[in-house]
Amino acid sequence: MSSSGAADSLDLFVTHRSLLFTVAYEMLGSAADAEDVVQEAWLRWSDLGAGARAEVRDPRAYFVRIVTRQALNRLRTLSRRREDYVGEWLPEPLLTVPDVAEDVELAESVSIAMLTVLESLTPVERAVFVLREVFDVPYEEIAEAVGKSAAAVRQIVSRARSHVAARRPRMRVDRSEQQEVVQRFLAAVTTGDVQGLMDVLAPDVVLIADGGGLAQAVRVPVYGAKKVTNLLRSFPEAALNPKIALLWLNGGLGIRIDDEAGGPSLISLVVEDGRIARIFAMRNPDKLGHLEEETQLVR
Repeated sequence: MSSSGAADSLDLFVTHRSLLFTVAYEMLGSAADAEDVVQEAWLRWSDLGAGARAEVRDPRAYFVRIVTRQALNRLRTLSRRREDYVGEWLPEPLLTVPDVAEDVELAESVSIAMLTVLESLTPVERAVFVLREVFDVPYEEIAEAVGKSAAAVRQIVSRARSHVAARRPRMRVDRSEQQEVVQRFLAAVTTGDVQGLMDVLAPDVVLIADGGGLAQAVRVPVYGAKKVTNLLRSFPEAALNPKIALLWLNGGLGIRIDDEAGGPSLISLVVEDGRIARIFAMRNPDKLGHLEEETQLVR
């Protein structure tokens, strides 16, 4: 291959790289695994001869197909690995640009809440749901990517759509309301304000924490405002020189806490009807490696 041909090939891949990472991340819930999948896709593309690359009429569809196949293979491996995971498994959080929040559908699809819901799908259900519902890939292209007929893909999408609809957060809130609720929550936690916590938490709030056996975290979900308040009320006494910051996490407003006693935590909140309905606390240090620079997510 000539140097100009190699450069053109690289440019073509780079043009689609953020999209491919987003596809892989939504299918896997792991930034590290998504990076590996994108790298594998690049290797397959670069291994094609110049003539074979020239015959690819729709590079975007080709890249998405390769990434989907690689992600499916990895999903099956991850499913077995997660059976032995210590405590609750949550997705790997990403520091995202504020612009992601402007695309409401994209922001919802990459939220910790939605990625957690997607974990309840089978690998194929997750792949076809993500491709169809988030990226609007035609059924025929999805069928080619997952090795099934278009009719079968339509059935899988319908089944996955119903499954997700029954479990996804039901309320969308604007940025100002979300920020106001997050600020109230943060003020109550950092001051140990029990009544303030009870007021900002939904009665049926659920807290899920992921320490992966490497950081202190409750290993089962905590249900109800009273139990969650009892868990969080001791933060002012237990924390040592905590540094707290608001940041854009997976397309929404999140909280980062760096505590010399307990280590770093990333917190994602789901707000419904002006109260917090879900709290996701990610504390596994192996999952906190993509927080030093913003990740560009696109569709």
